[in-house]
Amino acid sequence: MTISLDKRGVSCTAVLLDEAAPRTAAAVWDHLPLSAPVFHGKYARNEIYALHPQFAPGDPGKENTTITPIPGDVCWFGFDGDDLGNPAYGYESEEEHRSMGAIIDLAVFYGRNNLLINGDQGWVPGNVFARIVDGLPEMAAACQDVWMGGARGETLTFARA
Repeated sequence: MTISLDKRGVSCTAVLLDEAAPRTAAAVWDHLPLSAPVFHGKYARNEIYALHPQFAPGDPGKENTTITPIPGDVCWFGFDGDDLGNPAYGYESEEEHRSMGAIIDLAVFYGRNNLLINGDQGWVPGNVFARIVDGLPEMAAACQDVWMGGARGETLTFARA
């Protein structure tokens, strides 16, 4: 699949980890393309992500989980609206997330030394369902620009290659 920061015109290619995370990989693949505003992680460190309303029939459950993703890992996190309703997270509309019900967070990790811990919730393991195999250096530079230059107006798109 391709992963793109649309406004910045940067894409990379990822392979689905069908053997390690078959339910998660299938849930994403079956619903591509997926596109939403991008956010940069506050707690995890070198992460960009997009929040989507529940698009699969159900949560795939835990598979191929990690709390220490490495550069190139692509992860799935499942939340409910109340998980993301704290104003400290910096979302413009707390009520929007609360009204979404189940929320799927698709995240790209672009650098080292990530740790998936949240001050409100503790450890937040994610399902590693894909791995970036081409274009990571360019994507990492664009992700760093999201951090330093801002995310407003940028979208993160996952599509079939």
